[in-house]
Amino acid sequence: MADTYTASKTILIDAKGTKIIAHRGLSGIECENTLAAFIAAGNRNYFGIETDVHITADLEFIIIHDDDTNRVSNTKMPVESSSYEQLRSIVLNDKDGSQRIDLHLPSLSEYLKTCKRYEKKAVLEIKNRMPQSQIERILNIVKDEYSIEDVIFISFDFENLVDIRKIHSDANIQYLCDKADDITIEELKKYNFDIDIWEGFLTQDLIQKLHDNGILVNCWTCDNKNRAEQLISWNVDFITTNILQAK
Repeated sequence: MADTYTASKTILIDAKGTKIIAHRGLSGIECENTLAAFIAAGNRNYFGIETDVHITADLEFIIIHDDDTNRVSNTKMPVESSSYEQLRSIVLNDKDGSQRIDLHLPSLSEYLKTCKRYEKKAVLEIKNRMPQSQIERILNIVKDEYSIEDVIFISFDFENLVDIRKIHSDANIQYLCDKADDITIEELKKYNFDIDIWEGFLTQDLIQKLHDNGILVNCWTCDNKNRAEQLISWNVDFITTNILQAK
């Protein structure tokens, strides 16, 4: 889910009934996965704010997409073998590559509190495979800071999502993937998952097929207005984007 978009303002689209999700916050304008990006999305009419959570070496949860800090800072620190305090101490780079003293990796609690404050759905990607015990801890933090009903859990790791379903039968869950076939659809139905699929793989027929099987369709990461409006005309349920915004 690469973020390469830089702009000074959002691109407005007629979203009709499609819900628009800010990818890593409003990452087309602010530095991705920071409180600045989450607040920028919170102050606009996004349905949800998406982010990524890793577990640290000392079993804390921190917000970052990559497995190390190299792309977002001047320091290359491996996330899951570093301590929470080590990671929090890093000053992140702004969109132009310069260090910005107010930008640090947020905690999971800070992200959830921001979503709650601005009344946005939290779209939480669980990065890499986590033990079920740690997934249960994430769910408990969600309950403490927001609510299970206001979070959509996503992951490329199917077993992470299965563990969430085992713990919470009513959680909103979307399987992250770059393509889908009949086997995928049957697995989604088995566990009552929706889908969050690469936008380039979607066709009108596939969206209809997923809907016919009771599966809601989110897609990542669409920044092209014409493509987004095509997907909207095909009745896609959600669009995850770095820069598009509903009028």
